[in-house]
Amino acid sequence: MIRTPLRPLARILRARDRGENPDAIMRENLRRRHVDLADRARRRAEGRLLVLGMFFFCAFAAVGVRMGHVATSDPVEPTTAASGAHITAQRSDIVDRKGRVLATNFETHSLYAQPPQLVDPVAAVDGLAAIFPDLDAERLLQDFTGKRKFVWIKKKISPEQKQAVHELGEPGLLFGPREMRLYPNGHLAAHVLGGAGFGKEGVNAAEVIGVAGVEKRFDDYLRDPVNANRPLQLSIDLTVQAAAERVLYGGMKLMNAKGATSILMDVQTGEVISVVSLPDFDPNDRPRPPVSGDPSDSPLFNRAVQGVYELGSTFKIFTAAQAMELGLVGEHSMVNTRRPLRQSGFEIGEFRNKSYGPELSVSKVIEKSSNVGTARMAQMIGIQRQQQFLRALGLMEPTPFEIVEASGGQPLIPRNWGQLEMMTISYGHGMSATPMHLAAGYAVIANGGRYVRPTLLKQAGPQNGPRVLSPETAAAARRMLRRVVTGGTASFGEVPGYDVAGKTGTADKPKPRGGYYKDKVIATFASMFPAENPKYVLVVTLDEPSENSGSRPRRTAGWTAVPVAAEMIGRVAPLLGMRPRIEPVDPESITLSSN
Repeated sequence: MIRTPLRPLARILRARDRGENPDAIMRENLRRRHVDLADRARRRAEGRLLVLGMFFFCAFAAVGVRMGHVATSDPVEPTTAASGAHITAQRSDIVDRKGRVLATNFETHSLYAQPPQLVDPVAAVDGLAAIFPDLDAERLLQDFTGKRKFVWIKKKISPEQKQAVHELGEPGLLFGPREMRLYPNGHLAAHVLGGAGFGKEGVNAAEVIGVAGVEKRFDDYLRDPVNANRPLQLSIDLTVQAAAERVLYGGMKLMNAKGATSILMDVQTGEVISVVSLPDFDPNDRPRPPVSGDPSDSPLFNRAVQGVYELGSTFKIFTAAQAMELGLVGEHSMVNTRRPLRQSGFEIGEFRNKSYGPELSVSKVIEKSSNVGTARMAQMIGIQRQQQFLRALGLMEPTPFEIVEASGGQPLIPRNWGQLEMMTISYGHGMSATPMHLAAGYAVIANGGRYVRPTLLKQAGPQNGPRVLSPETAAAARRMLRRVVTGGTASFGEVPGYDVAGKTGTADKPKPRGGYYKDKVIATFASMFPAENPKYVLVVTLDEPSENSGSRPRRTAGWTAVPVAAEMIGRVAPLLGMRPRIEPVDPESITLSSN
């Protein structure tokens, strides 16, 4: 580009000769230069706007053409040239430990309409409204009489509904094949199975995906075509699960509790034979998650792995077992139970201000459920060793239980773990965990001292996990727990023919904004049977129970959770193949009869 000088010498000289102002020449040249620059900038901007406008015009034109094509074409399943691009609807079955079906697939149909082919849209709407009362007839009529070429009516219908629609005789009402997930046992093991729903959908197929429980945890396995003939086998026993649910539901109603949970676990393999959370739901018609209020009020809430509670005196046996393992005390060592016991300005007392005298043996501390005696043992153990032991029991992290909800069961531990927290945690207060954590911890005592990971999958044999307690310490702890049933706070837990050992725990329920309720508790009974050589651990927890047969409500675990657990053991033990122990009869008590 050739730039014109602002003060050309020839013109400047002529202007001076004529007596004109040379600066006027420079101003005029400067004005012309600015005008040229502005013209070039405007032309450049106009060109860019034109290109951008053409781009948007082409884009919107392409979208409009595609929308028009889709609106006027018949609905078909989208495909690509690549193999395997079709929607895979087949999903593996889920079975219990004996191969009985818990979840399977069911062939059904979807219902859709092509309005241009409808002979009488008004009659079609009236007929459909009679078959499906939940349909919005007014909206459906607008869709049928408008410009739409395709309308979904129902994503899945029963064979009876399909026949009723077929009898309407409308050529514009069409059916597509559909596969849905079926849970033939209804509510049974609902929280374990979780449920499934539809993912990608087409007219001729729909993708079934897991939305909760094992359906979501093992979604990749269940959807893999390679596993079509290999069902997912769980550790759950369908018969035992049904019995446990029936007993727990009756106990929850009898004890006026708002919720309940139970866990039955094999102490050697870690297999969970039964896990129940009430209230429950039907996974065939899974309710929507709550959007407000307390999540634990929803039937979707799994109390076994999501309910993080202070489990009260059930923790005391852990403190006693650790103190014995460290050689600080023996089973019959005497422990100071004098009161008052003060720490950091707080007094540690006994339940209902009881007094157990100046000292108790370690065994009696557990049998009587002494807070002071347990706190004294915690002082001997110390903070660091207490934390290490609880971590070895799996009480500091979410359980590795194979349902997606278990990852949310993070134990609540104090931010500042001082002397006072150490003492209160020793008897189950100030730290919260799930009932599944408690079952795994009691399995350590039951199986001779090894930690076993609770699992929902059938195992080939014992886990042989890391050793936490010596066999001698575990045996001593079991003897203490047996005395709790024979002469302590769990006297209602005795089951004829099955020696039960266990520990009660009653904890005041915390308020949402701090503090504790005076009339609401979490009542827990953690047990094992048979006591001499335990095969199973059973944990029963009731949320806000109240036994009202007496003159005043009784809420402690000994009155609420223990009887429910005893009834459950009496029901499920024979189903597990366990023969009751028969007491020998004194020959002298036998009398002859002539009849």
